[in-house]
Amino acid sequence: MVLNLEAQRLAGSITSSIGNLTYLTGIILGNNNIYGKIPQEMGKLRHLQDLNLSHNSFGGNLPINLSHCTQHRVLDVVDNKLVGQIPEQFSSLSKLIFLQLAVNNLTGSILAWIGNFSSLHVLSLLRNNLQGCIPSELGHLSSLEFFHIGANNLSGTIPPQIYNISSIYLFSVTQNRLHGSLPPDVGFTLPNLETFVGGLNSFTGPIPVSLSNASRLRSLKFGHNDLTRTVPQNLGRLRHLVLALGYNQFGGVLSNSIANLSSQLNSLTLVGNMIHGGIPIGIGNLVNLDALGLENNYLGSHLPDALGKLL
Repeated sequence: MVLNLEAQRLAGSITSSIGNLTYLTGIILGNNNIYGKIPQEMGKLRHLQDLNLSHNSFGGNLPINLSHCTQHRVLDVVDNKLVGQIPEQFSSLSKLIFLQLAVNNLTGSILAWIGNFSSLHVLSLLRNNLQGCIPSELGHLSSLEFFHIGANNLSGTIPPQIYNISSIYLFSVTQNRLHGSLPPDVGFTLPNLETFVGGLNSFTGPIPVSLSNASRLRSLKFGHNDLTRTVPQNLGRLRHLVLALGYNQFGGVLSNSIANLSSQLNSLTLVGNMIHGGIPIGIGNLVNLDALGLENNYLGSHLPDALGKLL
């Protein structure tokens, strides 16, 4: 039986007597105004598979006793006020498919045993205060599709094993303290990519040419890094792409082959690089551009009349 009271404008806290509802398989209370601590008594609900408390105001720590609910498939506490570390005891929740702890105030590190959750499809830890390195064990998550760990204080490099999880369609590590280069073959090892973002880090090296192989790619955002060389022109194969690469170390001139970028491209941002020369007339072929950012470079000469095609 499932208790579903999502978006019912509920307020107040959850009583500890909820632990007496031992027949429950699901508790869905998302999008309300519930506050207080998540009761430890929820650990008595041994048949619980789905716990969704997202978008409320729960505080305190994640209750350790939830580790007794070993049938868990979904644990979603996104957008609350939870603090403390992810309990070591949660390693017992090996059947999880969705683990969403984003937008809280959790501390500590990403725990290596998460890599044992072989059925995990969604791992969302963004906007917390997690630190340390990304454990290489996450590379064992062969079913992972949604990998979002942005806006933390993570450091080090991204374990190469994670780039080999071919099922990933969203890969976001933006706003951390990560460094290293992007694998040259990432477009082949992650062919299902739709979103690939890592802005506000310290990545170096070039944008991999192989990304043109990821035919579903819609968003490529690696602004505010230390990426170098030039933007691969073969990205023009990708339709509906948003390309945001401002504030890096890209140099050279903008080749007229920029016209080969997809005419469906709706955003091109190369602000704050070291690009010089003139704006090529081929830019007028990008007729669906809604945003073009080229400021803070070393562009000279006059504005080509072709820009008028973009109005």
